[in-house]
Amino acid sequence: MASGEWRIEDDNKRVAPASPVTVGDAVASEPQVTTHNSSLALVAQMFPAGHNGALRRWPSVETQAVSLFDKRAGLIPSWKPHWTKVPTVGLTFPLGFEFQPKADKVAEKDGLNKISGPKVAESDLAELTDRSVHKSMTRLKPPSDAISLADRLFYLLQPPLQTMLAGQELIMPFEPFPYQFEGIGWLFQQKSALLADEMGLGKTMQTITAIRLLLRAGQIRRVLLVCPKPLIPNWQREFKAWAEELPLTVLEGDGTRRRMLWQMPVPVLLVNYELLVRDWADMLDDEKPKFDLVVLDEAQRIKNRDSCTSETARSVSRKRSWALTGTPIENRPEEMHTLFEYMTVIPKGGTPDLRQMQRLSRDYVLRRTKDLVMKDLPPRIDREEYLELTSAQKSAYLDAEQNGIVHLNELGDQISVQHVFELVLRLKQITNFDPLTGDSVKFERLAADMEEIAASGGKAILFSQWTKTIDWLKERLPAECGSLVYHGGVPHKQREPILRQFKDDPNSHLLLMSYGTGAVGLNLQFAGYVFLYDRWWNPAVEDQAINRAHRIGVKNAVIVTKFICKDTIEERIDRVLHEKRELFRAVLGDGTNSNASLSLTASEIFGLFDLKARHGKGTKKIAPKPAESSVDAA
Repeated sequence: MASGEWRIEDDNKRVAPASPVTVGDAVASEPQVTTHNSSLALVAQMFPAGHNGALRRWPSVETQAVSLFDKRAGLIPSWKPHWTKVPTVGLTFPLGFEFQPKADKVAEKDGLNKISGPKVAESDLAELTDRSVHKSMTRLKPPSDAISLADRLFYLLQPPLQTMLAGQELIMPFEPFPYQFEGIGWLFQQKSALLADEMGLGKTMQTITAIRLLLRAGQIRRVLLVCPKPLIPNWQREFKAWAEELPLTVLEGDGTRRRMLWQMPVPVLLVNYELLVRDWADMLDDEKPKFDLVVLDEAQRIKNRDSCTSETARSVSRKRSWALTGTPIENRPEEMHTLFEYMTVIPKGGTPDLRQMQRLSRDYVLRRTKDLVMKDLPPRIDREEYLELTSAQKSAYLDAEQNGIVHLNELGDQISVQHVFELVLRLKQITNFDPLTGDSVKFERLAADMEEIAASGGKAILFSQWTKTIDWLKERLPAECGSLVYHGGVPHKQREPILRQFKDDPNSHLLLMSYGTGAVGLNLQFAGYVFLYDRWWNPAVEDQAINRAHRIGVKNAVIVTKFICKDTIEERIDRVLHEKRELFRAVLGDGTNSNASLSLTASEIFGLFDLKARHGKGTKKIAPKPAESSVDAA
């Protein structure tokens, strides 16, 4: 080993090199140095999980239970998300009519005349100006069943109805009344609706305008309108006045043509109840069209749930269901069940109780009466004329009554309502006129009144239950009355010209009509007199007949004359109808009455006579048992 080199021992210990020693030299040796061995190897422990051992230690976690839902609100979260505010800019746009050209230019271009209101005194101008500035606007409200945000925003973002209907884009004969705006807005937002306004308040125009707006908004594309056959000309006339731009297609013709019309994608299809039932039965299920909206006019036609008309109307595929009727209850409150089922607000065959019907009515029924919304409408004056039968009539009446009662008493327990009803009809016909001599106290009074009405240039309507009585009156009334006949025996093609002649011809002063044909759907507000020659069984039907004249547009008071012969069956019927009329108002008002009949029941028909049958040595009273009310049954 060379001098000065390090020596490495086997045990890896370093030893300092020894100092050289020369023999003979007297050199002292260096002192011994103590050393320690230190390993140069660096040992590092690597763990599988990562860089250091701290990663293997589990952190200590503390938990605390926090409820995310408010107990009072069910499943609604109690917390609210925080949304960043979005900067917005507010802009105020003028109303729609301010975008239109001046009225005189529009009139010259489109041939439209501005309708000016009545002149007002200068002292009243300030008051009217303030009233017009603060005029309330009718806003559309989302329906209660609208859940999605898109559906609710659609209604909330619509402008007021007054703005939508302003200007020249929607031509209207005149501005609707405030309550009509409310009705239009209510129909616009309803998928299930029963418009039950009193007759004469404009249910037809409210429906047409709501359909017009829905078509323009793209909410509907196909509409089926069902009405009684005599009212088809009336709907055609009203569509021409209130929605002249909408093509109205009437379903008519032979079977091949009707089948083609059913399949055509027309906006509005008008059909009568009879053709609907007939064609629907002939079509296969895959051939039956689907509609966005179905409207039933005079919806009381489907009150019988088991009838073909009712079943067919409820089977039409539709998204919206509207019903129109001024008398939603004609006989019993249960008739509302069928209307609610048609509107799909109760299940098939459902029978809601009185409390449930009240709740459904608040959501799906809108009814206004003339005395509430048309306080400036001229009044209706009712006169009940009690007349004494002529000697010939009285003799015939007493004979018929006595013989009829004797015959009914002889029937005994075999007597039925039909037997009593036949006697009632025979006695009522005698009060109209004696079939043998032709004497009639009613005719004498009518002729005297019509002489005065014709001399003053007025117009009157007369209603009777029998077409035979109408034809009899037509033959005997003087020519000065200018009498016209309108009943079921008149062909449909001749009915509209008759109404037009009655309106336009100054020499036509009297229109003789039957209850069944003329009591619904006609606008005869230019007539100032109404005669009820004989009484109908239901006061609601009488009101419908009277309101052909007493409706919007009438300028003077309407005088209603009801002929009632004293000491006859008519006097007893009038007393019962008075009670029914009060019950009718109560049921349609707050609905607190029980399920009582509004027309004459079997018990009431029997009660018109003192019927008795032999029973042993004495007699017993004959009458059916009165129907138990729902209150008693409960």
